[in-house]
Amino acid sequence: MHVVRFQSPGGRPQAGVRTGDTVAPVLGVTDLAELLRLTAEEFRAAVAKTGDAIEVGSVKLLPPLDGRGEVWCAGVTYERSRGARMEESGDEDIYDRVYSAERPELFLKSPAWRLVTDGEQIGIRVDSGHDVPEPELAIVANAHGEIVGFTVCNDMSSRSIEGENPLYIPQAKVFAGGCALATGIRPVWEVADPKDLTIDLVIRRDGAEAFTGTTSTAHLIRGLQDLIDVLFVPNDFPDGVILATGTGIVPELDFALRAGDVVEIAISDVGTLTNTVVVGREPFAYLAADSLEENR
Repeated sequence: MHVVRFQSPGGRPQAGVRTGDTVAPVLGVTDLAELLRLTAEEFRAAVAKTGDAIEVGSVKLLPPLDGRGEVWCAGVTYERSRGARMEESGDEDIYDRVYSAERPELFLKSPAWRLVTDGEQIGIRVDSGHDVPEPELAIVANAHGEIVGFTVCNDMSSRSIEGENPLYIPQAKVFAGGCALATGIRPVWEVADPKDLTIDLVIRRDGAEAFTGTTSTAHLIRGLQDLIDVLFVPNDFPDGVILATGTGIVPELDFALRAGDVVEIAISDVGTLTNTVVVGREPFAYLAADSLEENR
């Protein structure tokens, strides 16, 4: 099962549970934010109480975060990520030190309203020239700092901008269409070992495979709850938070995304995410409009 947000034609977004090809509303709540305000025990009890199921094909699946929810990211948590950052940067030592430091690198990636999901477009900056996807296991935590599930994140990144100067990381990471999440949250109790999951990336160009890569969360050097604990030290997340845990797959420096590329990510026991690349902010103007509509 997956916890989802969905919208019926003419209706408002609501929280639901997807099982196979059907989705059912969670009874007693409307938003995912309401679920993520609950304790882990209450969350599990709430998603067990659902209404009548309907076909998934009759609804629109939305990004699995709403309200005041935010997506954050951890950086340089895999050896491959450390190596890639050092290759592209003029200040290699900074990445080597953060990889082994007690304090992880954490940064804000996206508020809920900027997110895109499976089947939608992802963006690259017009002023970058060298962009790559970053497939990552994402932790879903409630307002109490408890892990309640996992999802798939594509933490899009501009290698050229970050490589020019590490202080440009916010510009390299935060832009229109720069953060995609799978439609579903896999509950934590249905993932036997989140530190033993296979992550696969395929990038298709003109119908052919342009890049493939595989890694495992076993290579993640940070503890999952440790990352959440550090994130919650200075911050409140009243409607929950999703934390992407870093990437262990980075294409070589001679590869960059192009408009029309299709990015496919799969994480065993968690889910899949597929998006097509476009350039610039204009294709994502609808996100602001949709956000206003939802809050009316």
